[in-house]
Amino acid sequence: MIEVRKLRVEYKDNPLGLDVRCPRISWQLSADERDVLQQAYQIQAAMDQDFRSTVWDSGRVESGQSLHIELKELQLQPKQRYYYRIRVWDQQNRPTEWSDTAWWEMGLLSPEDWEAEWITAPLACLDVQAEQAPLLRRSFHVDRQVTRARMYVTSLGLYEVELNGTRVGEDYLTPGWTSYSTRLQFQTYDITGQLAVGDNAVGAWLGNGWYKGNLAWDNKKHVFGDRTALLMQIHLIYADGVEQIIRTDQEWMVSPGPLLMSEIYHGETYDARLEQTGFSRAEYDDQLWTPAEILPYTKDILLAQENVPVKAIEELSPIALLRTPAGETVLDMGQNMVGWMRFSMEGQAGQEFQLRHFEVLDQEGNVYTDNLRAAKQTVTYIARGGGRESFQPRFTFQGFRYVQLIGFPEDLNLQDFAGIVLHSDMEPTGSFTCSNPLLNQLQHNILWGQKGNFVDVPTDCPQRDERLGWTGDAQMFIRTSAYLMNVAPFFSKWLKDLAADQLDNGGVPFVIPHVLDENSHSSAAWGDAAVICPWTIYQCYGDKRILEQQYSSMQGWVEYIRRQGTDEFLWNTGFHFGDWLGLDAKPDSYIGATDRDYIATAFYAYSVELMGKTAEVLGRTEDVQYYSQLHARIKQAFNREFITPAGRISVATQTACVLALMFGLVEGKAEERTVAKLIELLEESKYHLTTGFVGTPYLNLVLAAAGHYDAAYKLLLQTDYPSWLYQVTRGATTIWEHWDGIKEDGSFWSKDMNSFNHYAYGAIGDFLYRCVAGIEQLEEYPGYKQFLIQPHPGGGLTSAAAELESMYGKIRSEWTIASGKIELVAVVPPNTSATVHLPDSVLAGVLENGQELQQVRGIHAVEQLEQAVKITLGSGEYRFEYTLRTI
Repeated sequence: MIEVRKLRVEYKDNPLGLDVRCPRISWQLSADERDVLQQAYQIQAAMDQDFRSTVWDSGRVESGQSLHIELKELQLQPKQRYYYRIRVWDQQNRPTEWSDTAWWEMGLLSPEDWEAEWITAPLACLDVQAEQAPLLRRSFHVDRQVTRARMYVTSLGLYEVELNGTRVGEDYLTPGWTSYSTRLQFQTYDITGQLAVGDNAVGAWLGNGWYKGNLAWDNKKHVFGDRTALLMQIHLIYADGVEQIIRTDQEWMVSPGPLLMSEIYHGETYDARLEQTGFSRAEYDDQLWTPAEILPYTKDILLAQENVPVKAIEELSPIALLRTPAGETVLDMGQNMVGWMRFSMEGQAGQEFQLRHFEVLDQEGNVYTDNLRAAKQTVTYIARGGGRESFQPRFTFQGFRYVQLIGFPEDLNLQDFAGIVLHSDMEPTGSFTCSNPLLNQLQHNILWGQKGNFVDVPTDCPQRDERLGWTGDAQMFIRTSAYLMNVAPFFSKWLKDLAADQLDNGGVPFVIPHVLDENSHSSAAWGDAAVICPWTIYQCYGDKRILEQQYSSMQGWVEYIRRQGTDEFLWNTGFHFGDWLGLDAKPDSYIGATDRDYIATAFYAYSVELMGKTAEVLGRTEDVQYYSQLHARIKQAFNREFITPAGRISVATQTACVLALMFGLVEGKAEERTVAKLIELLEESKYHLTTGFVGTPYLNLVLAAAGHYDAAYKLLLQTDYPSWLYQVTRGATTIWEHWDGIKEDGSFWSKDMNSFNHYAYGAIGDFLYRCVAGIEQLEEYPGYKQFLIQPHPGGGLTSAAAELESMYGKIRSEWTIASGKIELVAVVPPNTSATVHLPDSVLAGVLENGQELQQVRGIHAVEQLEQAVKITLGSGEYRFEYTLRTI
């Protein structure tokens, strides 16, 4: 039986409040048989669940496409809900039943849809110097039963809303961080179930957040504005179709709240004695409150929530209560996490309880906060008194494993403390396990690095006074991140901010959103995120629209580079981070030994190559020719500048070799000599890497592509410094910024720049999924319409398994070696096909579930290669068994 399942609009299940004028629908198929392909589909959309009022019917469309079907013909109306269903025909022309009904609902679609006004707290009613956060409220009356109610809300700063004493929604750090001067998201909430017939009240908290608070390391404040404000509309629809709108205006009232200080970096100070208990209930008396002030501010920049919101995803319990040699009381959460602590206590009125969050203990086992730099990461709670009290922050987040408790009693109960893990609510899509527990911990660390740094933007670190959307880190890790989670909406939103913040000349800021000085832009490998990230999302999700949306940004970056060099085909000017934190750097330098002009020109070539491929996907024929010719000239110039006539690479570093090979800049004799040089350099270092941010993501992939799997495994499995597993042996639970963040003697690399949750080096995850487990995407079939399962056992591993929930469904590759035999399980989702390479095999000895391959349904072709058997197969689950021929 074949069924249509997992219907999605713009990657989301039943999304509320879309403003995409031409939404796209995707679905998956499930089947209890092998070799299923879609031949045709039909989509119906209606205004009701029973499809009596159908507004669009595609009819039967002859197509195997099941991803990103654009609903171009629909004229969508604001606030309207649309129901849809799908059926398909397989390659035998068998129709499925109609899918379950799904829906999407449009939000407010234009500035004219906003009747509300921006409101803010009059400065006179707040302790402005202490950054006290305001409370806002309004009562309203509901005449009769409401059939549908929606809240559309955003803020300058961060907001949290309550309705009739209950929090609205499950999102945190709303409205999220965008390039606020040009793009500001609003959220849509279904509040139908929170309303009562009669009197109601709505209340809101406002916090500084990224808009008004501290950003970066120079104590910058008010980067985007100096006053927080709220914008809200509540739409009530009655059974007779009458609509009532409650909006932010001068009828709202304002009061100082108990939140005396709230900062992303520094934490929060909360005085429970100042609580306005019940302020979001209708019966609350607000006679002493102050009328809100109207703040003139544009609505032209408003857009509906694009990415997934930040949510409280999971909860961790402390694993230990420590008393340090210095006498400090410390909670150990057992995991370097991002979020905050929820805690309970009893105290006298005015008694202070303080939590200081930090990542590691020092050599002696005491509290260590030097690597936080200016970030305080401290939550202070001032008790109300009179009984048990509980608290968790609202408008901040901390990066920490340990929490120092100050002012708490000696007889603590660990059950009074819980770590709340916050990150963008991305769908988990990937898993990797193997027979080596250290590698499993490495995979765990990579995943937790992504959790901690994908908090609305892809931050470099979540703990010190930085937490910025560094472009280089993002492009280095994006391919791995797409194995672990569905990151398409996350990066789509961030890339629009990149385009918005891009300079008029095409230059790309170091961080997005751009909050550094005007000269902080356009380093090679950092600015190239403008091209690499959209291409990667297209490849992983089959999302052509992201290329269309970002094309002018991508093009602008490439043209910026072309204008920089003294030679049009070399990039040899400007500031570059180079191979950042490379271990071959000179003393007291962060920049690795690889020539920066070399790196810049290599990435210039790569971005131009990707531009040519993008132009081809989009059918821009003239651009295809232009970028093809430009790439050829850059490649020639690169070889003329950096490769000797005899094929010797002039920059003899690991990273230089890696980039030349990864980006296809050397061929023939030069390629052979570059591979040989890389192996020579690895032998000299006893198979330890010396690469930094630029070279590390590609190192093992290059070795694998050159057939040097033994070398790749040697690098992967090293446990002494420098290596990925060195961090694991030192107790790491996330990826470090420095290979020796904690040295072998327990001392630290530095105070200034030593994050223990910095995901860039987690890019090794790409190798784990792609080469160890063997799930490989094919460039010509984006989104895994066709793909490879091609594992490469080695390193003494006896098993490995990876899963990926692709847009089409679950892909799985699992191999086990025992007694000279190997078993490989391959899962191919319906409406896709795969090519499997069975390593070290002979065709005559391969069985699938005990059968010879020629007898197996779903296998389309088999071929004996030099080192493997190649099998082309349709969808389904297959179990191959054979004896390794080298045994």
